[in-house]
Amino acid sequence: MDTTHTDEQQRSAAARRRRDLLEAADRVVLRDGPQASMNAIAAEAGITKPILYRHFGDKGGLYRALAKRHTDALLSALRAALDAPAERRQRVEATLDTYLAAIEALPEVYRFLMHPSEDTHQPEQGFDVGRHSAPLLRRLGEELAMVIAERVDLGPGSEQLARVWGHGIVGMMHAAGDWWLGERPCSREQLVSSLADLLWGRLAAAGDRADGPGF
Repeated sequence: MDTTHTDEQQRSAAARRRRDLLEAADRVVLRDGPQASMNAIAAEAGITKPILYRHFGDKGGLYRALAKRHTDALLSALRAALDAPAERRQRVEATLDTYLAAIEALPEVYRFLMHPSEDTHQPEQGFDVGRHSAPLLRRLGEELAMVIAERVDLGPGSEQLARVWGHGIVGMMHAAGDWWLGERPCSREQLVSSLADLLWGRLAAAGDRADGPGF
């Protein structure tokens, strides 16, 4: 018996099952936002809650898997905006707009990832959002820092400064986007332009790295 082939088949089947469960979880999150519960997700997937725990360990494991799924998609979209053939100002605006468009398109997913449930009458529903959302934002900050470091000539101490900029820009996008999504005080285009104005001074003055792809 070819145990290697059997092991590969089992791993492939487990990966497919995990993907199916994440898609079921996504459907519940799209419907219920921060009120999404393990019970509702298990019911959507047609399984019992213990089976859901078997695949993800606990609520935190499921949250991290969903966060990685959506963060991967967001990072792919942000990289595409950063790589677009356009002037630097246009790419800055396109990157900001990509982030805001993503949270606008899936507001319940965003709220699930960033805001805990306010339903105190159903404690089972409580995903520990605060514990897990900070690493998600740090990942975005580190990714943006790497892009800045490889593309923009920031002079002495450029690596550290790139990390300051990366995390600072992500913090700005997150805070401004969270406020904007809740209150809608202006159009997305107006918010993008205003945030780009705030960033533009040093970004306009900095040159491209000679050995980088340019920004």
